[in-house]
Amino acid sequence: MTQSPENAPLNPAEGTDLAALDQGVYTSLRTARSEARLELDGTWHQISPRYAVSQLLQNALLLVVVIVAAVVLALVLHQSWVWIPGAALTLLIVVTMIILPRQARAIGYMLRADDIVFRKGILWQRMIAVPYGRMQLVDITQGPVDRGFGISQLKMVTAAATTGVQIPGLTQAAAEALRDTLIEVAETRRTGL
Repeated sequence: MTQSPENAPLNPAEGTDLAALDQGVYTSLRTARSEARLELDGTWHQISPRYAVSQLLQNALLLVVVIVAAVVLALVLHQSWVWIPGAALTLLIVVTMIILPRQARAIGYMLRADDIVFRKGILWQRMIAVPYGRMQLVDITQGPVDRGFGISQLKMVTAAATTGVQIPGLTQAAAEALRDTLIEVAETRRTGL
């Protein structure tokens, strides 16, 4: 039984036309903007102040939604009970907005010889050291609001679920440079990426 060309396996040794993989596709990929590498110098690096502004904007939008929902439920649908949870949520969002700039200043990372150390938190501080050789994935993500502020989030995934690290609020150039540095160093360790 012969296979049709559509079902034939791709095997360069058998003369499969690999040029067919590039027919009818986009002509160029979006590439990294910078080729900068970071030094493994053990210095603490901070995130962008634009992260705090982005988070404040997102919390302000949430605050508007909570207030509008409470007003509509109370005045239009005559649900007077809604003022209590509405006030509690409003208070929680306002307190979050007040401490958010200080929380953003507490976020940092340090590149050391064998690992990257990530810190965050004011009252409940957390420090995580991720060995370069244990990294399985380094991912950069941007939401629509973050993209508008020119910031990204870098996520490092390891085999242990509890040691995955997310560094928010990096500028796009810093995120790309950090990703490239982590990949390069992890490749020298030969157990990671």
